[in-house]
Amino acid sequence: MGPFREYKVIHIAEGGCGTIFFGASGIPLKKLETTLNQEAAQGWQLVFQAIERKRFWLFWARESVICTLGR
Repeated sequence: MGPFREYKVIHIAEGGCGTIFFGASGIPLKKLETTLNQEAAQGWQLVFQAIERKRFWLFWARESVICTLGR
């Protein structure tokens, strides 16, 4: 398999309401799975992924997944 000709970056974050009311709600796995399956149907492959945790409003922290896709 040679190098990819094009790349695409997608960002999937946990919901804000769950973060505020429950302190943390986790990464939405169903949304992540659905998004990756839709992209794979169009010929994209997962190249790299990273999980980031950043501050949300004042007191909360929110996690998200950044996926790099290539084809």
